[in-house]
Amino acid sequence: MLEINFLPFPNLETGRLYLRRVVKEDVNEIFALRSNQEIMKYIPRPLVKTLEDALAHIAMIDEKIENNEGINWAITLKNSSKLIGIIGHYRIKPEHYRAEIGYMLLPDYQGKGIISEAIMEVVNYGFKVMNLHSIEAIIDPDNFASERVLLKNGFVKEAHLKENECFEGRFLDTVIYSILNQS
Repeated sequence: MLEINFLPFPNLETGRLYLRRVVKEDVNEIFALRSNQEIMKYIPRPLVKTLEDALAHIAMIDEKIENNEGINWAITLKNSSKLIGIIGHYRIKPEHYRAEIGYMLLPDYQGKGIISEAIMEVVNYGFKVMNLHSIEAIIDPDNFASERVLLKNGFVKEAHLKENECFEGRFLDTVIYSILNQS
């Protein structure tokens, strides 16, 4: 079975980006991401309503890292420590060598290839360091921007599940994309 250890925390770097641990000082940006109806439109989770909610979200991220259950990185541009998005591995299934990747980005930074660059690095980390065999992304079928970025990064459509999630009294479809470790 897969051995997972996120400590010491692994900072990652790409051409333009620095991926670091999310810290309490990121509370305003986490609030901006998770309280934004447009960003959260395709993410079936309650909106963050207060800074305290955002701090609780950061605490949950920390707890998952400490327990080796999941890892989130703050996406920052190399010339700034400001969090502009988050990306991570969630719902890790060590017995199956599989994890789910998820990401979100503040609107001002969308459409610039930032998520694609971050995905490449986080997928690489998942395969080379975590020794995952496969990585999945679960998205809303109407989230065409996310679908495009996944396809661009080598993910393939694996399944379209009909009304398999219930959120706020509505049944939602989900689509699963995945990529296999080819090394």
